[in-house]
Amino acid sequence: MMITKDIKYIGVNDHDIDLFEGQFEVPLGMAYNSYAIIDEKIAIIDSVEANFKDEWLNNIKEALGERKPDYLVCHHMEPDHSGNILSFMQEFPKAIIVSSQKSFAMMKAFFNEEFEERRIVISEGSKLELGHHTLEFMAAPMVHWPEVMVSYDSCDKVLFSADAFGKFGALDYDDEWDCEARRYYFGIVGKYGAPVQTLLKKVSNLDVKIICSLHGPVLNSDISHYINLYNTWSKYEVESSGVVICYTSVYGNTKKAALFLEEELSKAGLKVSVHDLARTDIYEAVEDSFRYDRLVLATTTYNGDIFPKMKDFINLLLERGYKNRKIAFIENGSWAPQASKIMARMLEPLQGLDVIGPNVKINSSMSEANKNELLELANNLK
Repeated sequence: MMITKDIKYIGVNDHDIDLFEGQFEVPLGMAYNSYAIIDEKIAIIDSVEANFKDEWLNNIKEALGERKPDYLVCHHMEPDHSGNILSFMQEFPKAIIVSSQKSFAMMKAFFNEEFEERRIVISEGSKLELGHHTLEFMAAPMVHWPEVMVSYDSCDKVLFSADAFGKFGALDYDDEWDCEARRYYFGIVGKYGAPVQTLLKKVSNLDVKIICSLHGPVLNSDISHYINLYNTWSKYEVESSGVVICYTSVYGNTKKAALFLEEELSKAGLKVSVHDLARTDIYEAVEDSFRYDRLVLATTTYNGDIFPKMKDFINLLLERGYKNRKIAFIENGSWAPQASKIMARMLEPLQGLDVIGPNVKINSSMSEANKNELLELANNLK
């Protein structure tokens, strides 16, 4: 695939993967992106996951014809992008690897090899001259590993963004970018809002026409849309108005309360997203919690604590610095109910949470009094 006159896509699609990084469901697979800049000198931009060695090397050879690559630029050392560095260097013995000092230390850990005789060490402001094209490098530490670099080609105005602006899904599926990019961001990058903001400030000084990420499609139109979303996400700001209801239910009674509240909010014309945390992809619930401005947590007291799936979910919010939202609680308990108290205590470290009442307390099954409390809660959430 031609991206510009001189830049070709040489990545691969993975349809065998079920869990990305061992935890994120990827029903549409994954793309491991790699690019070739073909100029007076040829730079290959990043490697791919180890299982795709032959396909990737064949893609390089097909893209270059009789020519050989001069450089392999390594922006990020996560194994889905660095898995074939050693294979590349063996296949092309005259090539030089271009990466940061931290990346070379990681190569030593991964491959027992730092390529001391065949390397260029880059840092903030370094440039790689290819002819018409020049790559200028910017450090992007903790987006989302400490060694990450990104680069900008001023000739074609292309930002090679490493994992930033990535998404779940192979490239032979035509699905909406926003949804799976949002789940990717808050699942993987979401903890690192401040470093993302630092990177966005650097990018704001550039004339970016194309974004080439290491996952997902090449972004070559309406670039401001993607940058604005990343700005919103990394500032932990609200993207859309709506209510997320996340619940766990042992025998169905807490579920009835959650669905009763959903119905009342929907009647009022609010956008409502409901997640059964025991059955949904929990990272879909995380995604929606950051997307919308109101969150309702409904669960049972369980073994003197709260239901495990709810505890897992709250911990994911804590890890990602959830903040600046309205939140409400529904609890269920046949004896010694304390779920709301435990949830509130868990959330105490988070900033800017506005608790909306009433705190609905269900004793085993939903009563008429509970319905009235839920109606009041629905009104207060409007």
